[in-house]
Amino acid sequence: MFLVTELIALLAANLILTQALGTSTLFIAAGSRKNLVGTAVVITIFTTAGSLAAYIIQRELPEKYSYLTLLFYTLSVGILYVILLSALYFISRKGFEKTRKYIHLSAYNCAVMGTLFTITEKAQNDASFMTLKSFFLAGLSSGAGFIIAALILTAAYRKLNSAKVPASFRGFPAMLVYLGIISMAVYALR
Repeated sequence: MFLVTELIALLAANLILTQALGTSTLFIAAGSRKNLVGTAVVITIFTTAGSLAAYIIQRELPEKYSYLTLLFYTLSVGILYVILLSALYFISRKGFEKTRKYIHLSAYNCAVMGTLFTITEKAQNDASFMTLKSFFLAGLSSGAGFIIAALILTAAYRKLNSAKVPASFRGFPAMLVYLGIISMAVYALR
């Protein structure tokens, strides 16, 4: 059940925070299957590798400097971003051109940063969670949660953007209501 609650929390954060910037990674991913696969894979890479970096940061950062956690998380995601782009560029320039948009959309996605803080909070509350394996599995499951959320949105995307939905309600408002209903249904299962 933890995965489902985390999925809803990450989904809500992703939709609310990125809409303010005029773009939503999840809506872009839900728009086509090709975008869904590319975005989901890259976000899973970022959540998993970022979680491993979060583990190292939590182990090595002295308690008196804990206020720098956000800075170190941002730096680690930035370094991962540069490494992933550079590796793709040197491996295949054609592949780089096709896939770089997924890396740009995914690097500082709320799902990635939210995962790092969620995992850290869980480790602070439960010392047995403070293992490399736990951080790795939590990052991987967050990526899987994003994939599930994108699949749920993909299932409803066309119907909520069809002519049957009133024009003023079509798109983002309809998706928020849809996600709210899904969230309440999942929350009731707790």
